[in-house]
Amino acid sequence: MIEAPVGYRCPDCMQTERPVQPTTVAGAVAILKPYVTYTLIVINVAVFILQYAAGINAVAEDFGMWPVGIAIGGEWYRLITSAFLHGSFLHIAFNMYVLFALGPTLERILGHSRFVILYLAAALGGAVASYYFSDIRTVSVGASGAIFGLMGALVVAGRRLRYDVTQVLVLLGINVVIGFLAPGIDWRAHFGGLVVGAAVAAVLVHAPKKGRIPIQVAGVGGVLLILTAMTMLRTSQIQQLVAPLGVITT
Repeated sequence: MIEAPVGYRCPDCMQTERPVQPTTVAGAVAILKPYVTYTLIVINVAVFILQYAAGINAVAEDFGMWPVGIAIGGEWYRLITSAFLHGSFLHIAFNMYVLFALGPTLERILGHSRFVILYLAAALGGAVASYYFSDIRTVSVGASGAIFGLMGALVVAGRRLRYDVTQVLVLLGINVVIGFLAPGIDWRAHFGGLVVGAAVAAVLVHAPKKGRIPIQVAGVGGVLLILTAMTMLRTSQIQQLVAPLGVITT
């Protein structure tokens, strides 16, 4: 036996004991390095380099969010691939700057896996909102839906942790105004990503400890179900719209 601060302890027991790893408000194991954020930045930049080499507009036409291609051509992949394409150097520079500035804090709050889920869900939310509300001839690209989702998520998570989120709200407000004033900006994708990001974050950080994971899975699943329903409804609308033209859907 080994003397301990209070009584004696078995040496074998002391060797097998492991320190309890701290967890975040979302139930994730606390992390030190937000490598998912940096990986997403690398992926976006690498894709943009390939897009630039192949022709920015040509790649956007093939993989951007284009309602006709989705509803008539069955090209559902556009709802995700569009979120990894950009229209210019300034476009990707701004999005990656915000991802670099906000991503690490949010990833430390949510953990690696939950952060990935949030990012992809917000990206999809932005694409679906653009698909649902835009003119069917629109071609939209950019990670802005995911970026706005991160801003919305950080506001929700920050309030849960009683952080000062004033700077995030100011950044969000400025970008909302720019989205309406500057031509060629898909503000629909911004709002879609913002709403989905905030909703997913609310599910992740407000889920009670008891049954946390099932509640989080159900909550995120519910958000995705709504997005799926919107996609199916919009697809039906577009198909009915072009039906008199004799367009064949796949």
